[in-house]
Amino acid sequence: FDSPTDIGGCFQETITKGAFSDAVKGDVRALVDHDSGRVIGRTTAGTLRLKEDDIGLGVEIDLPDTTDGRDLATLIERGDISGMSFGFVVTKQTWDESGDVPKRTIEKVELHEVSVVAFPAYDDTSIAMRSLDEVRKEKRTSNYTAASKRIAERKAAAENKFRKII
Repeated sequence: FDSPTDIGGCFQETITKGAFSDAVKGDVRALVDHDSGRVIGRTTAGTLRLKEDDIGLGVEIDLPDTTDGRDLATLIERGDISGMSFGFVVTKQTWDESGDVPKRTIEKVELHEVSVVAFPAYDDTSIAMRSLDEVRKEKRTSNYTAASKRIAERKAAAENKFRKII
Protein backbone atom coordinates (compact mmCIF):
# COMPACT_ATOMS: atom_id res chain seq x y z
CA PHE A 1 0.00 0.00 0.00
CA ASP A 2 0.95 3.62 -0.58
CA SER A 3 3.97 2.61 -2.67
CA PRO A 4 4.02 4.44 -6.04
CA THR A 5 4.70 2.21 -9.02
CA ASP A 6 5.56 3.21 -12.57
CA ILE A 7 3.05 1.71 -15.01
CA GLY A 8 4.73 1.39 -18.39
CA GLY A 9 6.19 4.88 -18.27
CA CYS A 10 2.68 6.30 -18.73
CA PHE A 11 1.64 7.07 -15.15
CA GLN A 12 2.32 6.32 -11.49
CA GLU A 13 -0.09 4.10 -9.59
CA THR A 14 -0.62 3.74 -5.87
CA ILE A 15 -2.96 1.36 -4.08
CA THR A 16 -4.46 2.58 -0.81
CA LYS A 17 -5.17 0.58 2.31
CA GLY A 18 -8.69 -0.80 2.13
CA ALA A 19 -8.65 -1.33 -1.65
CA PHE A 20 -8.84 -5.12 -1.24
CA SER A 21 -11.08 -5.28 1.86
CA ASP A 22 -14.19 -6.40 -0.05
CA ALA A 23 -12.33 -8.10 -2.88
CA VAL A 24 -10.78 -10.80 -0.67
CA LYS A 25 -14.25 -12.20 0.03
CA GLY A 26 -14.89 -13.24 -3.59
CA ASP A 27 -14.07 -16.33 -5.65
CA VAL A 28 -10.45 -15.67 -6.59
CA ARG A 29 -7.97 -17.97 -8.31
CA ALA A 30 -4.21 -18.23 -7.96
CA LEU A 31 -2.43 -18.58 -11.29
CA VAL A 32 1.02 -18.88 -12.77
CA ASP A 33 1.90 -15.78 -14.85
CA HIS A 34 -1.77 -14.72 -15.22
CA ASP A 35 -2.42 -17.88 -17.27
CA SER A 36 -5.98 -19.13 -16.60
CA GLY A 37 -4.91 -22.56 -17.81
CA ARG A 38 -2.41 -22.84 -14.93
CA VAL A 39 -4.55 -22.67 -11.78
CA ILE A 40 -2.65 -23.39 -8.55
CA GLY A 41 -5.30 -22.41 -5.98
CA ARG A 42 -8.80 -21.06 -5.45
CA THR A 43 -10.49 -19.37 -2.52
CA THR A 44 -13.74 -21.36 -2.80
CA ALA A 45 -11.73 -24.61 -2.78
CA GLY A 46 -9.87 -23.51 0.36
CA THR A 47 -6.50 -23.80 -1.39
CA LEU A 48 -6.04 -20.02 -1.60
CA ARG A 49 -6.44 -17.69 1.36
CA LEU A 50 -6.40 -13.91 1.03
CA LYS A 51 -6.31 -11.13 3.59
CA GLU A 52 -5.68 -7.46 3.58
CA ASP A 53 -3.26 -6.28 6.27
CA ASP A 54 -1.37 -3.04 6.95
CA ILE A 55 1.19 -3.80 4.23
CA GLY A 56 -1.03 -4.95 1.39
CA LEU A 57 -2.71 -8.07 0.08
CA GLY A 58 -1.61 -11.22 1.92
CA VAL A 59 -1.76 -14.41 -0.13
CA GLU A 60 -1.35 -18.00 1.04
CA ILE A 61 -1.50 -20.81 -1.52
CA ASP A 62 -1.44 -24.55 -0.88
CA LEU A 63 0.63 -25.52 -3.90
CA PRO A 64 -0.82 -28.53 -5.74
CA ASP A 65 1.09 -31.73 -6.34
CA THR A 66 1.29 -30.96 -10.05
CA THR A 67 4.10 -30.07 -12.40
CA ASP A 68 3.36 -26.35 -11.88
CA GLY A 69 3.16 -26.72 -8.10
CA ARG A 70 6.41 -28.67 -7.80
CA ASP A 71 8.21 -26.40 -10.29
CA LEU A 72 7.06 -23.26 -8.43
CA ALA A 73 8.24 -24.65 -5.09
CA THR A 74 11.69 -25.23 -6.56
CA LEU A 75 11.86 -21.86 -8.35
CA ILE A 76 10.73 -19.96 -5.25
CA GLU A 77 13.16 -21.78 -2.96
CA ARG A 78 16.01 -21.02 -5.38
CA GLY A 79 15.00 -17.36 -5.58
CA ASP A 80 14.37 -17.48 -9.33
CA ILE A 81 10.79 -16.32 -8.82
CA SER A 82 10.21 -13.84 -6.03
CA GLY A 83 7.23 -11.67 -7.01
CA MET A 84 3.46 -11.63 -7.18
CA SER A 85 0.91 -9.84 -9.30
CA PHE A 86 -2.86 -9.63 -9.48
CA GLY A 87 -5.60 -9.27 -12.03
CA PHE A 88 -8.29 -6.81 -11.02
CA VAL A 89 -10.82 -4.25 -12.17
CA VAL A 90 -10.62 -0.84 -10.53
CA THR A 91 -13.99 0.17 -9.07
CA LYS A 92 -12.92 3.38 -7.31
CA GLN A 93 -9.99 5.62 -8.20
CA THR A 94 -8.76 9.19 -8.29
CA TRP A 95 -6.40 10.84 -10.75
CA ASP A 96 -3.98 13.70 -10.24
CA GLU A 97 -2.73 15.12 -13.54
CA SER A 98 -1.26 18.33 -12.12
CA GLY A 99 2.39 17.18 -12.34
CA ASP A 100 4.62 15.99 -15.16
CA VAL A 101 3.52 12.38 -14.61
CA PRO A 102 -0.18 11.53 -14.08
CA LYS A 103 -0.86 9.74 -10.79
CA ARG A 104 -3.64 7.23 -10.21
CA THR A 105 -4.70 6.24 -6.73
CA ILE A 106 -6.63 2.99 -6.56
CA GLU A 107 -9.12 2.97 -3.70
CA LYS A 108 -11.23 -0.15 -4.43
CA VAL A 109 -10.85 -3.14 -6.72
CA GLU A 110 -12.71 -6.21 -7.87
CA LEU A 111 -10.07 -8.95 -7.60
CA HIS A 112 -10.13 -11.79 -10.15
CA GLU A 113 -6.80 -13.51 -9.65
CA VAL A 114 -3.42 -13.43 -8.00
CA SER A 115 -0.38 -14.70 -9.86
CA VAL A 116 3.11 -15.89 -9.11
CA VAL A 117 5.21 -14.06 -11.70
CA ALA A 118 8.78 -13.55 -12.82
CA PHE A 119 8.29 -9.83 -13.58
CA PRO A 120 5.89 -8.13 -11.15
CA ALA A 121 4.61 -4.65 -12.00
CA TYR A 122 4.83 -3.81 -8.30
CA ASP A 123 8.46 -4.33 -7.27
CA ASP A 124 7.52 -4.34 -3.57
CA THR A 125 5.73 -7.69 -3.89
CA SER A 126 7.37 -10.83 -2.58
CA ILE A 127 6.77 -14.54 -2.29
CA ALA A 128 8.41 -17.15 -0.09
CA MET A 129 7.97 -20.82 0.76
CA ARG A 130 6.85 -22.09 4.13
CA SER A 131 7.28 -25.73 4.94
CA LEU A 132 4.31 -27.90 5.85
CA ASP A 133 5.88 -28.35 9.30
CA GLU A 134 5.83 -24.56 9.83
CA VAL A 135 2.18 -24.38 8.78
CA ARG A 136 1.25 -27.26 11.09
CA LYS A 137 3.15 -25.70 14.02
CA GLU A 138 1.42 -22.36 13.42
CA LYS A 139 -1.97 -24.10 13.33
CA ARG A 140 -1.19 -26.05 16.54
CA THR A 141 -0.16 -22.83 18.29
CA SER A 142 -3.32 -21.11 17.09
CA ASN A 143 -5.48 -24.06 18.22
CA TYR A 144 -3.72 -24.17 21.61
CA THR A 145 -4.25 -20.44 22.13
CA ALA A 146 -7.94 -20.73 21.21
CA ALA A 147 -8.42 -23.76 23.49
CA SER A 148 -6.67 -21.99 26.39
CA LYS A 149 -8.94 -18.99 25.93
CA ARG A 150 -12.08 -21.18 25.93
CA ILE A 151 -10.93 -22.94 29.12
CA ALA A 152 -10.25 -19.62 30.83
CA GLU A 153 -13.68 -18.32 29.80
CA ARG A 154 -15.38 -21.48 31.16
CA LYS A 155 -13.50 -21.18 34.45
CA ALA A 156 -14.49 -17.53 34.78
CA ALA A 157 -18.13 -18.38 34.02
CA ALA A 158 -18.07 -21.22 36.58
CA GLU A 159 -16.55 -18.92 39.22
CA ASN A 160 -19.23 -16.31 38.56
CA LYS A 161 -21.96 -18.94 39.01
CA PHE A 162 -20.34 -20.10 42.23
CA ARG A 163 -20.20 -16.53 43.54
CA LYS A 164 -23.88 -16.02 42.74
CA ILE A 165 -24.86 -19.16 44.66
CA ILE A 166 -23.00 -18.11 47.80
